[in-house]
Amino acid sequence: QVQLVESGGGLVQAGGSLRLSCAASGRTFRNYAMGWFRQATGKEREFVGAITWSGGTPFYADSVKGRFIISRDNAKNTVYLQMNSLKPEDTAVYYCAGGPVFPSPITHEYDYWGQGTQVTVLS
Repeated sequence: QVQLVESGGGLVQAGGSLRLSCAASGRTFRNYAMGWFRQATGKEREFVGAITWSGGTPFYADSVKGRFIISRDNAKNTVYLQMNSLKPEDTAVYYCAGGPVFPSPITHEYDYWGQGTQVTVLS
């Protein structure tokens, strides 16, 4: 069993940066690929990016590619989402998720979800 807790959300001006963290409990954290998703008000949850269990070769949604960076530190049981050049359309609740063996953009392939953290980008 893995429990996930996100932090680091907040208000930021367009063009600014934020770093989200996702702290995991449970010794099996390092066995899972981890993903970040987001959900804007009135919209479906969408894939942001994902990373392998070893921390290699993240991949991203086209909407964030070149601006967002995912990393993980298995020694700290933590995965990060560095968000740069933020845009108002990045405003959403951001969730980390874990569970699949391989990184996936598909929501239902993830077994474990955090409670989410709000990111609001002001224009």
